[in-house]
Amino acid sequence: MNIKDSRILVLGGWGLVGAAICKRLLAGKPSYLAVLSLREDEAQDAVEDLKPFKGACDVVPDWGDIFLTTELKDRLRAQILDDPVMRRKFIDGVFEKPNEERLKLFFLYDIIAKHKPDIIIDSVNSATGLAYQDTYTAYYDVREALDNAGPDMPVAEIRNQVERLTSTISIPQLIRHLQVLNEGCRKHGVRMFVKIGTTGTGGMGLNIPYTHSEDRPSGQLLSKSSLAGAHSLLLFLMGRTPGSPFVKEIKPAAVIAWKKIAYGEIRRGGKPIPLFDCNPAAPVELKSTFKRIDDSAGQTKNENLKSVYIDTGENGIFSTEEFFTITNADQMEFVTPEEIAYSVVTEIEGGNSGFDVVGALDAVVMGPTYRAGILRKHALDEMVRLEQENGNRSIAFEMLGPPHLSKLLYEAYLIWLAFPQVSDFCSKTPDESATALLKVITANENLRATILSIGVPILMPNGKSILRGPEVKIPSYAGSNEFKVDDESLNEWAKKGWLDLRPSNMKLWQDRIEKHVKFDDGGNRDDSSSGYPWPSRFEGESDTHFVGKIVTRIFIEEENGGRIKG
Repeated sequence: MNIKDSRILVLGGWGLVGAAICKRLLAGKPSYLAVLSLREDEAQDAVEDLKPFKGACDVVPDWGDIFLTTELKDRLRAQILDDPVMRRKFIDGVFEKPNEERLKLFFLYDIIAKHKPDIIIDSVNSATGLAYQDTYTAYYDVREALDNAGPDMPVAEIRNQVERLTSTISIPQLIRHLQVLNEGCRKHGVRMFVKIGTTGTGGMGLNIPYTHSEDRPSGQLLSKSSLAGAHSLLLFLMGRTPGSPFVKEIKPAAVIAWKKIAYGEIRRGGKPIPLFDCNPAAPVELKSTFKRIDDSAGQTKNENLKSVYIDTGENGIFSTEEFFTITNADQMEFVTPEEIAYSVVTEIEGGNSGFDVVGALDAVVMGPTYRAGILRKHALDEMVRLEQENGNRSIAFEMLGPPHLSKLLYEAYLIWLAFPQVSDFCSKTPDESATALLKVITANENLRATILSIGVPILMPNGKSILRGPEVKIPSYAGSNEFKVDDESLNEWAKKGWLDLRPSNMKLWQDRIEKHVKFDDGGNRDDSSSGYPWPSRFEGESDTHFVGKIVTRIFIEEENGGRIKG
C-alpha cells in the first residue's frame, strides 16, 4: 500500500529500530505519524529528533505501556505488583473473559481508536518485556512462602506471593495483547500491521554462551524465545482472519546495533552502577552460608562506573570487547536498524524483502490437499452407510469445545427430524416450531440422552426450565461452581452452548433457513460456471448433510469464521 498520505502509528518509536523506521517512513510523505514510547520524555524526544525529517507530516507523541489497561498504562510493573488493588486489576485484565468491554479497557485499543492509523508498525521488544518478568524468581518466592507457611502465617502474605507469580505468567498476557490488537484493528479499519520480532537468542541456538543465570541457556532466555515463537504463530493466525489487517513480521536474527558510541556513565536497567571496593588486606571470610546480596559488603567509592560504550538500544550497552565478542563471526554478529527499516518499508509498499516471517509460514505450512478432498467424500459415504446399518445418526460428541458447534448441529438436526421438508419449518409460527421440536425431544429418549450426556443442556420453550445431565459445558469454570441466573446470563449460555427451544431461537432458525436453503440459489440456478458458489449450494431440502451444511454457512457468514487461505 502507499505510505504517501497514510496515517501511521509506530509502537516503540523512540527505540533503536523504531527511530530508524520513523525516519524511513517520513521519506515516503505520510500525512500523520504517531510515535509511541513507554514514557512521556522518550516520546517527546523521539518527536523532537524527527523534526528535520517530518516535512508536512503531522508527527505526534504518545506514551504508555501497551500491555496494560489505560488506567495502569503509566505505572511501573513494580508499582502495580506492590499494590494489592492494582495487582488484582492487572491479573483480572489478563485472565477474565475477553469480551468487547474488557478489551476496550486496554491502552493499546485506546491509541488505535485515537490515532485511527492505516498502518501500525510494532517495534516494541514484546518477548523481552513479557518473558523478563521472571516467572522463575516468582516461583522461588512462592515456594519459600508455602514452605514457611504455618497456622500463624497471614493468608494475605501467601496471596501476595501467589498473585505475584500469576502476574508473571507470560502466555496469557501475550494472548490478551493479540486479542486487544486484533479487536482494535478490526473496529478501526487498520489495513496493515507489521511486527519487528526477535528470535530471543540473537540468531544463535541452545548453545548460546550469553545467558542470565548459571544455566545454559537460562529458563528466562528460553522463555523469551518461546514468547517470540508464540507471537509469530498468533500473528500468522491474525493474518488468516477475515476482516483483520494484512500482517507481516520482520524477525532479525542478530544483534541490532547501534545508536551511539560514547564515553560516560554506564547504566544498567536505567540506573548507574555505583563503584565499590574491597580491601585485599581484609577479605571477607567464607562461612557455612553465603548471601548473594549483602549491603554490608564492600566500601563505596561515592562515584559511578564510567567507560567507553556502544549503545545498542533495547539490547543495552556494551563495552568495546563485549561488542567485539558478540558481533564476531560465528557469534551473534549484527544487523543495522536502517536495514530493518528498509525491509519494513519494502513490505509495506508491496515489495518482497524476503524477510517476512508470516509470509514464509504461509508459504511452507502444509495446507489442504487434492487427495484429501477426494477421500473426504469416501469417508462421509462410509460413515453414512454405517449410520444406516446401525440405525444411529452421528451428530456431535462435543470434542471441539466449547459446545457451540454441538448446540447448532443438534438444533439443525431436530428441525430436520420435525420437518423433513425443512421449508415447512418456515411456514410455522415460532411457537408451533418450538412445540414440534419439543415433541421430537420428548419422544426420542436415545437422542435426548446423547445430547445431555455430552454436556449440552436443553432449554425448554418456556425459557424457565431445562433438561440436563450431571455436568454441563457452558457456563465454563470461572473460579466457582455456582453462577447467577438472569436474562443476560441465560441468553449468553443459550447462545454459546445450550440447545435452545425457545420461540425466539426458532425465529432465528427460520430466518437462517429462508436465507441459506429455500432461497440459496438467489435466482442463479442457471449459472453453472466456476463462479457460482458451489460449496454453499444445498442439493435439496432433504439433503443427507443438511445439518452440517447449514451450520457451516452459519459459521462462515454469520460468525465471520471462514478460512481465507485454502
